[in-house]
This record gives sequence, C-alpha cells and structure tokens, in this order.
Amino acid sequence: MPTPNRAFLLGPLLKRVSRSFYLTLRVLPAGMRDPVGLAYLLARAADTIADTTLIAPEQRLQLLLALRAQVDGADDGGAFARRLAADVAPRQVSDEKVLLESLGCALAVLAQLSEADRAAVRDIVSTLSTGMEFDLRTFPDEHSGRIAALRDDEELDRYTYLVAGCVGEFWTRMTDAHVPGTFGGEQASIMSRGIRFGKALQMTNILRDCGKDLRIGRCYLPATMLAHEGLTPAELLLPDASQRARPLLRELVERTLAHFRAAVDYMLAIPPTSLRLRLACAWPILIGLETLRLLVNNDAWLDPARVSKLPRGRVYRIVAYSSLAAPSNRLLRGWAERLIAEIGACLEARAID
Repeated sequence: MPTPNRAFLLGPLLKRVSRSFYLTLRVLPAGMRDPVGLAYLLARAADTIADTTLIAPEQRLQLLLALRAQVDGADDGGAFARRLAADVAPRQVSDEKVLLESLGCALAVLAQLSEADRAAVRDIVSTLSTGMEFDLRTFPDEHSGRIAALRDDEELDRYTYLVAGCVGEFWTRMTDAHVPGTFGGEQASIMSRGIRFGKALQMTNILRDCGKDLRIGRCYLPATMLAHEGLTPAELLLPDASQRARPLLRELVERTLAHFRAAVDYMLAIPPTSLRLRLACAWPILIGLETLRLLVNNDAWLDPARVSKLPRGRVYRIVAYSSLAAPSNRLLRGWAERLIAEIGACLEARAID
C-alpha cells in the first residue's frame, strides 16, 4: 500500500470506514470537516482495537491506553505503531487494517491542526476511549459465556455521555469555532441539548443492538431496572425475553424520546441559513427516530436475528426529503414530532395489549 497522506486519509479512507456518517461529514462547513473527520478516524481506530476479540481484553486495554497517550502527544519512538502493526492490524478486514496502518499519518495530521482544534480532537478522543476502557474493564471476555450488566441508571447515563453525549459537546465547540454566532446566546443550554442529542443516538443504538450485545456478555440495561421487572441478564437470552422485558423497553424508549426532543431543539437553534449544519443534525435525528419506531413495533426486539435496522433505501429517502424540509422550522419540527407521537402511541397500545 502506498504511504498514506492527508488527502487519502480524510478522503477515500474516511469514506470507506465511516459508512453512513460520511453523509454527515460531506455536508459540514469546510472548516469543520478536517478536525471532525480526523476525530472520527482516531476514535474508530480506538474502537477497532477495543473490539478485536481475537486479542485478550487485557492486551486490548494496554493498546487502547497507548493510543490515547499517542493522541495526547507522547513519543515512544514508533514502538506503539510497530506493536499495532504486528498484533492488531493483521487481524482486521481490509478497511480497518488500512486505518490502523495509517495511524502515523493521522497523528501527523493532528499535529498540523490549529492549537484549538488539536486540543478539541484530543479531548474528544480521550473521552470516547474512556468509554471503551469502561467496556473492557466492566464486561467479561466475549468468549467467557458470562454476562455482566450495568449497575443502575446513573451508570447508564454516565456511559452514554462517555461514548456519545461528549460528541454533542465536541460538535457544539467545533461549530462555535468554525461557524461563530450559529447558536447565538444561551451557550449552556445549547451545550446541554448537544449532550442529550448524543445520548439519544446512543440509547437508540443500545436498544437496537441489545440482543447482539447480550451474546457477547454485555448488558447495558441496568441491573436495578431488570430486578424491578423480576429479570436477570441471563434471562434476557430466553425465547420469551422480548415480551417479559417489554415494560423495560417502554421506560427506556420514553427516556430516549425525551433526549430526542432536546436534539430537535438543538437542530432548530441552528438558523435556516446554515443549511449544511441543519442537515448534519437532521439526518441522525430522523434516522434514529425511525429506528425507534421499528424497534417498538418489533415483537422480538431482543432477537439478534431480527434487529430493527432501517433499509438503505429508506435512509436515502430521509436524506432526500430532509434536504427539501431543512429550511423550514415548521416542516422539520412537524416531521420529528409526528415520529415521536407515533412511537409514543405504539408504546401505549402495546402496554394495553
């Protein structure tokens, strides 16, 4: 493979590893694209390390902490890059392998960013990797056959901040730095909504992927909530678990919808003239809400063979229609609120059944 450069890193490689998120990156204002894209690549590299199940969790944790140190500016004479190339990269499929082999380039690009952007990227990668560290320290080895659950609501809320809420914080800072004046006043309120935006998306992911995560020993549904329904993490693997855990799904979806309402307010705080930023927020909100609608209508939501995932064609339709609706507060809010109402009505109907 040719030596990677900045253009390859933030162009073809970013497109290949970021999947649907690349749609969002493409519409960002020019000044935001490089720091946001680079933060994504570094976080994706950390996630690849954390998720390489062919390597023992203890070794993954060491590599994750070493990557964090590299992002923070540590110089080990290339030892980390050599270890990564020998231990992790050969175990990856092509795109992730290229990403890990390109980390030296990514770190060089990081050093070229402005001081403020570099500090922001380091901060977000550090926080996200702390969430990955939490996973590795909290849950058993994926091959152990054991399951561990988060303790309580507080731990779930903290986790959703570490792995997604902090992204809303980062996004707000990047917007203020590169498109100043976008949000106007009430900075604390905007930052809070941005954090809840990220939490809404992560809660959607947790609920959608719950069945798959349980089978690698990870239960993100808090033990206190399970106990209230007379359930244990292991019982979520049983054939009737989706029905027995339905009240818990309802409670967590309602909590997620409250976060989505804050996300909608965040999106509409962006003026219609900043169309690119609006679209970058509208797409994950609308895709997330439509995913929740599938989820609440899924009688086997804990079955990994019946995961609630939007077809690619539906995603493209959301992108197309929202591009027309984005200049209008009325159309965007109406679309989101209709989805929220439909999800709420389905929860009510199934509670009565």
